[in-house]
Amino acid sequence: MAREIPNGASIGIIANPAAGRDIRRLVAQASVFPIAEKRNMITRIFSALGAVGVGTCYLIPDESGIAARVKRAIELGPPEGQVWPEVKFLDMPIEESPADTLEATARMVELGVGGIMVLGGDGTNRLVAQACDGVPLTSLSTGTNNVFPMMREATIAGLAAGLVATGALSRDEASRRNKVLRVTVNDAPRDIALVDVCVSGAAWTGAKALWRADALDQLFVTFAEADAIGLSSIAGLVRPVSRDAPTGVALDLSAVPEAARTVSAPLAPGLMADIGIERVFDLEAGVAHPIRLPRGMVALDGEREIAFGPEDRVAVVLEPDGPITVEIPRAMELAARSGLLEQAAAARLPA
Repeated sequence: MAREIPNGASIGIIANPAAGRDIRRLVAQASVFPIAEKRNMITRIFSALGAVGVGTCYLIPDESGIAARVKRAIELGPPEGQVWPEVKFLDMPIEESPADTLEATARMVELGVGGIMVLGGDGTNRLVAQACDGVPLTSLSTGTNNVFPMMREATIAGLAAGLVATGALSRDEASRRNKVLRVTVNDAPRDIALVDVCVSGAAWTGAKALWRADALDQLFVTFAEADAIGLSSIAGLVRPVSRDAPTGVALDLSAVPEAARTVSAPLAPGLMADIGIERVFDLEAGVAHPIRLPRGMVALDGEREIAFGPEDRVAVVLEPDGPITVEIPRAMELAARSGLLEQAAAARLPA
């Protein structure tokens, strides 16, 4: 017998206009993810959310064109036979900076959303994770070198997110608690990473995306997959570790001529690099690991964020209390076994 789908839940959607448009389009062969496709993904999500009883959807405004295109779609109305939730744009100032993502996430949490859908890359998810306060995330990749969010059809992701948000699916059964890397500077918390922390000897930020291999010194990862792209692929090709494993992996790196071993890794689409490795070891949760260099930059999920010098004590620690994410395949299998979409279809039949 199909379970009943509750009604009236709300979902937040954060779509990063800048995701998929960084320097890796110039230095590698990464694809551009256009604004129009992000708008299309959002409207497909609307149809999915409406089908499973989500009543309200909150969106982050922007000045890059996503919000304007979504508003035009709302004016035209949903396609025939589709039901969309009520769509509300957050009333907030826009700086076109990471601060917008943090502010929008905090406001969605205050509004009591049952989930937040993130359209962006590892960096966007990192920002949302800092402010989501335990609200489950459903992440769709629209950036470059993404490892934390996966490429999924937006309609299916919307169904999974909506079923968890309404309570039709148990959050505990349909989601995962992720690991996180926390960076401290002089014993004070500074920032987090969801996938990798990379220490570089480069003392300047420049383009935030880290794609050159010649200055890399240390790499810490929460998980490492052999079929990944980006910095975590270095670890994935020498010591894979799953998202569900209690440990992570760390690597001490060196110049190729002096290295104990060398791996050829895909740092960006179409960009292979030989990486010298001195040592590979497991990261145990709760153990702080100091960085080796006296000065340089710390990149979080592939983007240079923290400059440090000789006066700074920088350390990295793995923790198990990262963000909760809806696991789309698991959620949809549970929905099928419970007959949830059968019930949703029956609810739309004429009396």
